[in-house]
Amino acid sequence: MRRHLQGLFALLLPVLLLTGCWQEEPLPETGELLQPEQEHDVSAEAGAILPELFSLPYAPGVSLDPITCPDGMQRVVASLLCESLFRLGPDLEAEPWLCQTFTYHAESYTYVFTLRQGITFSDGSPLTATDVKTALERARKSERYGARLSSVTSVTAGADGTVTVVLSGPNTGFPALLNIPIPKAGTEDFPIGTGPYLLSSESSGVCLVANQAWWQGSSQPTDRIALVEAGDQDTMLYRFTSHDVQLVTADLTGTDPISATGSVSYCDADTTILQYLGCNTTREPLTDPAFRQALSLGIPRQNLVSAFLSGHGDAAQFPLSPVSPLYPKDLETPDSHETFSAALQASGYTAGRPLTLLVNTENSFKVSVAQSIANSFSADGIPMTVKALPWNDYTAALAAGEFDLYYGEVKLTADWDLRPLLASGGALNMGGWADPRTDQLLDAFSSASDRPAAMRQLCAHLKKQAPILPVCFKSTSVLMQADVLTGLVPTMSEPFYNLSDCTIRLRES
Repeated sequence: MRRHLQGLFALLLPVLLLTGCWQEEPLPETGELLQPEQEHDVSAEAGAILPELFSLPYAPGVSLDPITCPDGMQRVVASLLCESLFRLGPDLEAEPWLCQTFTYHAESYTYVFTLRQGITFSDGSPLTATDVKTALERARKSERYGARLSSVTSVTAGADGTVTVVLSGPNTGFPALLNIPIPKAGTEDFPIGTGPYLLSSESSGVCLVANQAWWQGSSQPTDRIALVEAGDQDTMLYRFTSHDVQLVTADLTGTDPISATGSVSYCDADTTILQYLGCNTTREPLTDPAFRQALSLGIPRQNLVSAFLSGHGDAAQFPLSPVSPLYPKDLETPDSHETFSAALQASGYTAGRPLTLLVNTENSFKVSVAQSIANSFSADGIPMTVKALPWNDYTAALAAGEFDLYYGEVKLTADWDLRPLLASGGALNMGGWADPRTDQLLDAFSSASDRPAAMRQLCAHLKKQAPILPVCFKSTSVLMQADVLTGLVPTMSEPFYNLSDCTIRLRES
């Protein structure tokens, strides 16, 4: 779901910007807990400040290699240089890009990807299977991509333009993990890619120049993008508020937000970042699935997203994004206090000791959501207190099982492999959930040829058992100087996903 807003207002620009979603500090994928459609038109006469050149911030002297560069604006710049085998669309589904076709051999867990013919890098050299193999092998060893590629046992380049990837186990959703940028092998220091722009070093400084040989055959919205020095967050904010740069990316509900004022528009992108209530399923009364299910029915998800996340997210009853075609909307239960009350009564719950809800103190948005949930349940006869702890104490309490519930956040992988979160002994299974049927359904989904049907079965079971209580999937935001860039549709990993459809307005010389 895209959301736009424009006008003169204060914006929260947090220090953290999301990994693969433009974050300054990497967020591991599924391995650790993680710390209206129409834009209003503001004419030039109404005060829009148009630049002579569209500009982006970047950090000189810091790598733009898309596999190893820091997240944040370096990553945004790199996304205009290099492209990937697949890209994630607005619905978080894999779309073939540099890959033309692929086959999957279920018995040997082997994928064979065939590259598009005739694609060249911006220097005119052809894209080869060896370039792809080199990039994927480097990605396997990288901090950003290593976890998602941990099931890869080998990568082979064929002379016929094919790349063969062998996995250690079944995964019919593996292409969704291959939105990994492919630079030309050996150009890590000054990356050369197949993307819409190329990096140019001129006497006036480093800039991006339109790639006239871009294989898409589409026009870029501007021939040149200036890169303006902004080596740290404070400098980037200053450059943005002073109109030196026209676009930055932000998690508007992140940690340590700072404020900036100006005439700004924003556009949100859906992500795989789940916020949820985890249940200690080994501690009474949360050992009872009927009670956990009643709790799930009592979470005012949409109100929480609107009130505390300012709409920067999508309410979700299942642990996959509602924008995904895999999401079983027909299994959702409409919000109703009567339904919650009936389920609570049917569970046989009687008020006893106050339940403890853990949350980490570093993120004020999470603390506010947790407090609202606890207040709501307490008012309905389920005594609950919030225990807000610094991150290290929070994770230590989780590891020791010293909680009833906790407010968690995790970046799931785009293949929607939920085993780390829900399988017996999973790395993120903090609540001690162990259920053979859940394990069976998780494994069945990973090997399913009919992924929607398999996910529906899994979600139907999770709805009854409720080992975790999903709240929402967060979104990230692209912030732009008003009326400069229009028509933008960002995605989780590509702020300029629909680049050719965008319009950039510049001041006439």
